[in-house]
Amino acid sequence: MPRLPRLELPGVPLHITQRGINKGAIFLDAEDRHHFRYLLRRAFRDHDIALHAFVLMDNHFHLLLTPGAVGTLSRAMGWVGQSYVQAFNLRHMRCGALWQGRFKSCLVQSEHYLLTVMRYIELNPVRAAMVDAPEDYRWSSVHTHLARARDPLITPHPLYLAMGHDQAERAHAYRQWLDAGIAPDDLQHLRTYASQERALGDERFQRMVETTLGRPATCRPHGRPRLTRAREEA
Repeated sequence: MPRLPRLELPGVPLHITQRGINKGAIFLDAEDRHHFRYLLRRAFRDHDIALHAFVLMDNHFHLLLTPGAVGTLSRAMGWVGQSYVQAFNLRHMRCGALWQGRFKSCLVQSEHYLLTVMRYIELNPVRAAMVDAPEDYRWSSVHTHLARARDPLITPHPLYLAMGHDQAERAHAYRQWLDAGIAPDDLQHLRTYASQERALGDERFQRMVETTLGRPATCRPHGRPRLTRAREEA
């Protein structure tokens, strides 16, 4: 059965994640991560994709981005994934697959949802108990958002820019946003939508996605569908 096209809409951000096969490492050292960043920057420049946030963990990565046109993301990420695996296998004297299937993508409504996904991404190393604070982790966009560095990979999203009149004000507001953390229910909500590759947003946004693309935009419950009352009583 052929794969369904990804849920994509012009100008709507996407949360991207991809893991190593069998939960194996995809980055073994700084050189691996530097090379992956180089590939992302080249591919996103060539395909007009704006990267707003990222984190490179040991066995997976997260990206928050906005493609310039529908269809360009798959081409860009396909080239990045293939080029990175070739270089990784050659450098570490291995062969075979590295990724656990194709990357997952989830449409993200702007306003509150987008900033929440940014926070989710940049708090990943803290949740994994790798660091005490997000800025202690090197391989993340948090340094740009806290005005600790200027990363050429990052295109600040308009919602982030609206958090303050200047860099210092935005960094202060974002610091408070990070420190507020994510409620457990919201955390599970984000993970479920990313896993099922649906549209993260309010009901109006999801209805718009379903009407425009003719595809389900909300998450399905796990397990077998519940029988209707008529079938239960049959």
